[in-house]
Amino acid sequence: MSEKMNELYDDFRAGKVDRREFMKKLAIITGGTAAAVFVFPEQNSADASPVESDVTELVNEFITYPGETGEMRAYLSVPKGKKKLPAVIVIHENRGLVPHIQDVNRRMAEEGFLALAPDALSPLGGTPEDMDKGRTMIGQLDRDKTIKNFVAAVKYLKTHPRSSGMVGCTGFCWGGAMTNQVAVNAPELNAAAPYYGSTPAPEDVPKIKAPVMAHYAGNDERINAGIPAFEEALKKAGIEYQIFIYEGTEHGFNNDTNTDRYNKEAADLAWGRTVKFFREKMGG
Repeated sequence: MSEKMNELYDDFRAGKVDRREFMKKLAIITGGTAAAVFVFPEQNSADASPVESDVTELVNEFITYPGETGEMRAYLSVPKGKKKLPAVIVIHENRGLVPHIQDVNRRMAEEGFLALAPDALSPLGGTPEDMDKGRTMIGQLDRDKTIKNFVAAVKYLKTHPRSSGMVGCTGFCWGGAMTNQVAVNAPELNAAAPYYGSTPAPEDVPKIKAPVMAHYAGNDERINAGIPAFEEALKKAGIEYQIFIYEGTEHGFNNDTNTDRYNKEAADLAWGRTVKFFREKMGG
């Protein structure tokens, strides 16, 4: 074993890093998750077995599916095997399908879902490496066609060979707002979990058929201004919903690549709630 592996393993044994962070860093050192799973037992088979059993091997690939504007590029992550699984659409923030969202998509698949992260910028040539350019491009999208492109992802996953036919949707920031729009425009959606996204118009809320679990940052005045009307409309329409506000957190608290805003405690709590919600509403 290399010195870096030994140091990382010692940190894991001492509780300085959790399992996900341990496997993530080990995968970087060894060149991939599969290699990490293979190498890890050599350190100490007795101690390694609980970690090894908790690792889900994934198949990750870029695919295309038919959308309103033509072929949509998307990142698909699915646990290896033949079992049919509930599916989850993961919608990116306002810079496009960046590596962070691809990582979130893999995390969702590790939880036992067929996970798909569409690239909203597909009609404009796809997400660029320059994140600032991606943000500019997001503003150039046709809103109605973009919503239909994500609704098309619901239909795509409903009939995917590895799908159980149950489809949920989650998204962050711009993607949280888009998750709300998918809920409004896709009556066949089975669950929606938007993170700090702009709320839909109150008159559109009755169109939602899926249960909703909405996550908000405590320090997010602009977005949170829409919560009261959203909640009132959900209640009036008899829609099952949960709203969580994470006090002391900033907009974007789930993004662990943004050190200024990331809040691990809130992110882990919201993620755990989201996964449990999807399992309860869709199985898996």
